[in-house]
Amino acid sequence: MVWGSRALLRKYGNFIDDLRIYVKGGTGGMGHPRLGGEGGRGGDVWLVAKEKTTLKRIKNRFPQKRFVAEAGTNSSVSALKGEKGTDCEVDVPLGISVTSCDGKQIGELNKAGERILVARGGIGGCLVTNFLPLKGQIQIVHLDLKLIADIVTTLKPELGKIMYPDYKQVSVADLPGLIEGAHANKGMGHKFLKHVERTKQLLFVVDISGFRLSSKTRFRTAFETVLLLTQELELYKEDLRTKPALLAINKMDLPNAQDSLNELMKQLQNPQDSLHLVEKELIPQSTIDFKDIIPVSAHTGEGIEELKTCIRKSLDEEAEKENEEYQKEKLHILQTSEV
Repeated sequence: MVWGSRALLRKYGNFIDDLRIYVKGGTGGMGHPRLGGEGGRGGDVWLVAKEKTTLKRIKNRFPQKRFVAEAGTNSSVSALKGEKGTDCEVDVPLGISVTSCDGKQIGELNKAGERILVARGGIGGCLVTNFLPLKGQIQIVHLDLKLIADIVTTLKPELGKIMYPDYKQVSVADLPGLIEGAHANKGMGHKFLKHVERTKQLLFVVDISGFRLSSKTRFRTAFETVLLLTQELELYKEDLRTKPALLAINKMDLPNAQDSLNELMKQLQNPQDSLHLVEKELIPQSTIDFKDIIPVSAHTGEGIEELKTCIRKSLDEEAEKENEEYQKEKLHILQTSEV
């Protein structure tokens, strides 16, 4: 259940999916009490969504993780109204959820160019403040990344792309094995399940020989593993099971793999006929109807090209459906406005 997708990916290395940073708005400028001049407002701190940016890059580039905007300029005889301090803009990756230190959500950044104000600058000295400037807002904010990918597999954490001859690129978020209880935050739990929420499709990778997490856990057949993965997704967030899904059956190079595959295909085609063989605790409310089931071997490379083709075909089909729905909705709006 662990290696199927590695042959698909151009590896980008380990990534960070959460980060805490210190942000401080700039202090306002001094007012000029004798002439009634107002100091400039301090600069603000903004988070700006930008493509090809990672939390790891932010951490490496700014190890102190402190972001402070510029102070406003003081009022003077030559310029009674002080200039506003320069804003501090922090580039963050797409898919960021921003929360305050007390857990209150500030906002989300899902598209390039979207911005969130996280620390407002202090006002400059003026009559109301006895011409003394105010300090800018200070807070610790938590950046939580939920990957925006085309495909999610159910294995080791990795982020990469599938490259096609026509230069089409498909993002793949490769997640760790979902152990029993992941929905209840057991193991890595929610830390990795959260990445499934924003993906377009799911890719299950299951060993044909079955799976056993450790000597302390029970052995699960390939069929039981599929049910287990389905249940963990369902218990974490019920609508995840409605996402389009593919199933890759790995380790087809093992002896008797074909016989095991034939048996598994029978079970998947009519799952209700085999559920009596499975513990009740493993049975999800409903099973997933996989768009394609592809036997592969990460060891020999068997089936990998077919899997890549199926992924591309499935994504293209879903994109076409979305486009048709968009066109229908647009036509409906036009017809309604004419009436």
